[in-house]
Amino acid sequence: MMQRNRFSRVLKVGLALAGAASVLAACGSSSTASTSSTTKTASKTPVVPLVVYGAEGYAPAVAKGFQQATGIPTEMVNHSTGTLLAKISAEAENPQWGVFWSDGSDAYAALDQQHYLLRGFEPTTGTLTSLGKTLVPADGSYIPTGITIAAAYVYNSKVTKNPPTSWSSLLTPTWKGAIGMNNPAISGPTYTAVASIMQQQGGVTQGEAYFKKLAANGLHIYSTNKVTLHALLTGAIKVALVQNSAGIGFAFTTPDLKVAYPDKSALLPGVIGIDGKAPKAEIVEAKKFADFVYSPKGQALMLSGDPHGDSLFYPIIEGTKAHSEVPNLKNIPTDYPNPIVWGSREATINAWFTNNIVQ
Repeated sequence: MMQRNRFSRVLKVGLALAGAASVLAACGSSSTASTSSTTKTASKTPVVPLVVYGAEGYAPAVAKGFQQATGIPTEMVNHSTGTLLAKISAEAENPQWGVFWSDGSDAYAALDQQHYLLRGFEPTTGTLTSLGKTLVPADGSYIPTGITIAAAYVYNSKVTKNPPTSWSSLLTPTWKGAIGMNNPAISGPTYTAVASIMQQQGGVTQGEAYFKKLAANGLHIYSTNKVTLHALLTGAIKVALVQNSAGIGFAFTTPDLKVAYPDKSALLPGVIGIDGKAPKAEIVEAKKFADFVYSPKGQALMLSGDPHGDSLFYPIIEGTKAHSEVPNLKNIPTDYPNPIVWGSREATINAWFTNNIVQ
């Protein structure tokens, strides 16, 4: 477990400088002149460990590539989105992170409203597509990096010949005891799906009524995509409501698994936020990290870092193409719940869901 605070982060500067210089020296040729020049440059630029809280499967590969490219020591902390949000909240005025990277802009809008995030920064190493530009908040408080869909219907085509086609159909006797989904308090992508469903039902009150009916029809609740999909594989459920990238990824090893889409699903952006309270040197590094993510090298690592999971996303940087297994986004009915509206409701709705739907 990481035991650090802001003061210890400052103390680490000297060690990090030495470490970064060693990395750069190790990466260089045998040329003494080159090594001397690199060390001289490093001594002029403050270097601190960049701490990345990541819930993206490709984040460790990107962080490793970033460290190799820049010599900036990078610490990766991997957990589910819900766990990382709880960690960020618990750290409050003594944050231990420099970069937070996960799915779902709702949480970032909420963090921004609590003044956690650096505002007004956009990477310049890649150009956003027209869709990508629509995901950038007006105050520049977080950075979209890609898109998946939440939630999709994943089913075993050997067992289920006719999957459901709408949210309302899940309330019928045909699907009694056959549906499983994640707990949005643990799975960040699931909260965006819940917000989308509630919005489609007409609001929070109508959404709560829908989920109570779904629970009464035997809804199963699990923790994360992998656990819910495992329940599908074992036959405990017939349809898993999960992020589409997870379903497509599981189909690599279980080809009978298929992915269908309801009448409307939520666009789910992958998002980077920078800790606005981090030391200045770490903020500089965090900006470089975001620039690296938008660069061709960063995009390539996103597409390769988790080939059977989060790498199956829709790129939003011009010139980057999705994997061939990912269906055309134009053929999927989608909506995008306003993150400013639904982000502020996330804690309350997750608590209600836990108390009323999770059994």
